[in-house]
Amino acid sequence: MRSTSTKPFFATVCAVAMSASLFACGSNGNTSAVEANATTAEQTYGAVASPSGKADAKKSEGVMSYAEYDAAKVDDAVTIEAYVQAKQAWYEDKASLYLQDNDGGYFVYSASCSKNDYKKLDVGQKVKVSGYKSEWSGENEIGEDATIEIEDGTFVAAPIDATPLLGTDELVSHQNQRVSFANMTVVASKDADGKDAPFVYKYDGSGTEGDDLYFKASDGKDAYTFTVESDLCDKSSDVYQGVTKLKVGDTISMEGFLYWYEGVNPHVTSITIH
Repeated sequence: MRSTSTKPFFATVCAVAMSASLFACGSNGNTSAVEANATTAEQTYGAVASPSGKADAKKSEGVMSYAEYDAAKVDDAVTIEAYVQAKQAWYEDKASLYLQDNDGGYFVYSASCSKNDYKKLDVGQKVKVSGYKSEWSGENEIGEDATIEIEDGTFVAAPIDATPLLGTDELVSHQNQRVSFANMTVVASKDADGKDAPFVYKYDGSGTEGDDLYFKASDGKDAYTFTVESDLCDKSSDVYQGVTKLKVGDTISMEGFLYWYEGVNPHVTSITIH
């Protein structure tokens, strides 16, 4: 599902999605996904893919540059080439993906995709996507009924340190890219009863285990809301379980994707508790 309970439900096929997106979320029992430093008691929940150089800067005929895509208006026809960075979900021949090229990030929501093709979309795989640009509460995406064509080429983006960009107008220009946030402090959220909590299930605290996890962290100036999106990283993933271990006042660093919902709302795929 999307970042709030008001968005339409989009089911995850765990057997497919989790095996393919293991780099982002990790899974219980996977030793590469959880690392602990015995000296500092620092612990990381969630594995991260290794970056792989630069993407091919040349676009095929009729394919937009990121700048052209960014300048397109809502409902404009768009065609882009980019590389799979995470597979969020697949349901009834529809796929949601995070993509990136050298210049920007893309979120593809509910695009037409067979189960066989979805299985081929390993992290780093180059694809061409054609559809229409859409927007939901500030999140720019290629909306429903887009088409996906698998192409030759691989690329995994390195995360951008977005910590110093928090609170600036520049931050939104990195929407949907892989990002990191360093040395932030967990602050209290309000649960459904109005009590302080280090995290809540659903944005208003009304959910239960398995729903999206929400928590707040401060850069020392302002507090921001972060989400473990249950379609991207479900309750069995290491990052989901890691967030349930948070305490108010913990110092944390994170990686994920710069999702937008009425302001910055990153989807976290890895968390380190210092």
